[in-house]
Amino acid sequence: MMTLARSFYQRPTAEVARDLIGKVLVRSLNSHRLSGVIVETEAYGHADDPASHACRGMTERNRVMYGEAGIAYVYFTYGNHHCVNVSARNGAPAGAVLIRSIEPVDGIEAMKSLRGLDNFYLLTTGPGRLAQAMNITRRQNGADMTSPDSEIRIEDGPARQTIISTARIGISRATDVQWRFIDPSSAFLSRKRARPASLQVK
Repeated sequence: MMTLARSFYQRPTAEVARDLIGKVLVRSLNSHRLSGVIVETEAYGHADDPASHACRGMTERNRVMYGEAGIAYVYFTYGNHHCVNVSARNGAPAGAVLIRSIEPVDGIEAMKSLRGLDNFYLLTTGPGRLAQAMNITRRQNGADMTSPDSEIRIEDGPARQTIISTARIGISRATDVQWRFIDPSSAFLSRKRARPASLQVK
């Protein structure tokens, strides 16, 4: 499949987050391909988004959010897991999309080994789980996800006909902003539904 071009990410952050549903997250690891279809994302903006890492300006941690679109932003959180994002913005000073969940496709046995479990449905349901299943750490922070040769990238994938937008989860600010996007038919969501929700048919 074709790796998504930089122009895909040079659009409003929430629009990119919605359109990433159905695309394929790919990790090249020791000559192996690990991949999964993206089924859950969240958009994070700039100063007008108090839930965003970028709401108070640029830091060493969030620098990728201010840079070129299509770059991996990986951070360590809660002292125990990594989260993988991709920078995405058009006009705004900063923005990124958190990839919350994927449906495993390639490298499932490797993912099971990395996660230390055999339950297929718990491999990648949630940002920390998917990062561990694909061995994504701070070492991948700053990787160009638009390069076909990148160790972490996003490829085109099958269109999902129905996408639901909901309030973001796991945050304490801007909890009413409907910038979480999901494929409601997927069995790999980190949470089935967060209210309020609106139906978007593509």
